[in-house]
Amino acid sequence: MIFVLLSVICSVTVAVILKLAKQNGVETKQVIVWNYPAAVALTYFVLQPDVKSLEWDTMPVTLYTTLAILLPGMFVFIALSIRYSGLARTEIAQRLSLFIPLLASFLLFHEEIKAYKMIGIVVGLLAILCSIGWQKSNSQIAPEMRRNQGLYPLLVFIGMGIIDILFKQVALHDRIAYVSSMFIIFVLAMAVALILLAYFLVFEKQRFSINALGYGLVLGAFNFCNILFYMKAHRALPENPSIVFTGMNIGVISLGALIGVLFFKERLSRLNYLGLVLSIVSVLIIAYL
Repeated sequence: MIFVLLSVICSVTVAVILKLAKQNGVETKQVIVWNYPAAVALTYFVLQPDVKSLEWDTMPVTLYTTLAILLPGMFVFIALSIRYSGLARTEIAQRLSLFIPLLASFLLFHEEIKAYKMIGIVVGLLAILCSIGWQKSNSQIAPEMRRNQGLYPLLVFIGMGIIDILFKQVALHDRIAYVSSMFIIFVLAMAVALILLAYFLVFEKQRFSINALGYGLVLGAFNFCNILFYMKAHRALPENPSIVFTGMNIGVISLGALIGVLFFKERLSRLNYLGLVLSIVSVLIIAYL
């Protein structure tokens, strides 16, 4: 379980780095861009994908390209969600996105629908409604700010769910090793991110930030370690994937909420706390009933 704990810590640290960058006046969009060179370098040197033996004509190019666009794009939405809605609600939205691939397994992949899973899904959806977007109106908050408090967590929820489905398809592609696929996806995502950087600098007139480069490299290291420790956890517990899955999701939801409240003084309503409890209950139902 040590690998699960390390993966949880790295996952929450990614969100914390984005939060700290914003608080320190560092442009988070540029931070996200520099995350990918670090992830590419670490994937290449640590995981050592066998790039030379790749059969280029058998690659699922559309799948790789879609993920390469969604990954940096979703990081932007995560950063905006942390800015407008806080760390705790963003982590809840990100982890509860697991219900989208779960629904896809029933609707698209024709998995048998069991009563306890449906109960877990319903509880999870209630958790989402309680956790994000339903806050009392405050006349001192601009209407745009109030809209964004619910909009960006919702986009994170939907986007992360779609990414999870696409990664499952990558894992099922048996002609290319998963490690090699990850390296290709990170390289393509880095190319997309650098194009976005050019857009930020030329059209949005942002100034190139050395601080953003530093934050981004650290962000990329923790993003890579999150994936690495998650893979190691599954290898260490090959017969108990539900333990890894449950520990990861409950750990990130709980730790993210705890850090958001204690260190960043985020305020959660009673309804938000109810959503946090329901999110943990829903994952437990799906994993253990």
